[in-house]
Amino acid sequence: MAATVLIAGPTASGKSGLALALAARLGGVIVNADSMQVYDGLRILTARPGPDDEAMAPHRLYGVLPPTEACSAARWQALARAEIAAIHGEGRPAIVVGGTGLYFHALVNGLSDIPPIDPAIRAGLVARLGREGAPALHAELARIDTELAARLKPRDSQRVLRGLEVFHGTGRALSSWQARAPEAAKDLGDLHRLVVAPPRPLLLTRIRKRLEAMARAGAVEEAGAFAARQLDPLLPAAKAIGLRPFAARAAGSLSLSDAIELADIETRQYAKRQMTWARGRMADWDWLDLAQETERLSDDIARKIRQQGLTAQS
Repeated sequence: MAATVLIAGPTASGKSGLALALAARLGGVIVNADSMQVYDGLRILTARPGPDDEAMAPHRLYGVLPPTEACSAARWQALARAEIAAIHGEGRPAIVVGGTGLYFHALVNGLSDIPPIDPAIRAGLVARLGREGAPALHAELARIDTELAARLKPRDSQRVLRGLEVFHGTGRALSSWQARAPEAAKDLGDLHRLVVAPPRPLLLTRIRKRLEAMARAGAVEEAGAFAARQLDPLLPAAKAIGLRPFAARAAGSLSLSDAIELADIETRQYAKRQMTWARGRMADWDWLDLAQETERLSDDIARKIRQQGLTAQS
């Protein structure tokens, strides 16, 4: 079945459980679309699927990169498209699940064809970031790419760096590159797009319960071991939600309850940003609130996918 099911939604929404149930019913393969779960070293804190989940269905692009690397949307797009092509080649549907909206946008709509940037340019900008701080670099970006700078917060260091490196590497503003319409993907087969968005009170309850479960499962120890590696704090993996408070607990500078509380605040803020993206970019997707039981809902979705596949073939 050459089908691709996209399942987006905020953290702790239940989208991974739905993906797993669908994979079991359709014989599908799950592909990660979460920008933190792509890294190795933080299985608990990033809520990566456990051994039991992986035994129920094949999982791809989980923990495949070391945290010393940075996975851009373009890099993930290339990896995901290769995985989806291989899955379809086996006659199986691909079920792409995660909370990174930009990854879904890259997969479905494509990305601007920006040429590779000399690594030395980024290295120089990173050094400047350490000396001058993100607000100073944001001010420079505002002079050369007003449109992009207006969309970014002064302390959004990664996106500010990207804007500057593209300008210095190509002589054109990143917003100018982004204005060029990229080529949409044509190799995803029958496409089904879902957003899992539980009512906010339920989502907040799920977030808290999951953090407490993470703490019981060893999140403090995992965060402490990760922090001991002393990675560059600008690396994406070093900014994982909950990493700092749980690492502080491991170092003895926070109580466990305070660590959970701070991680809860971080996660709620992140979920809010995810929902803002989804409302703005995924309004035409099928929205689910998981009011039904996951098993029953996955049955209904699987039935529709099969029926649409048969219709397309007839």
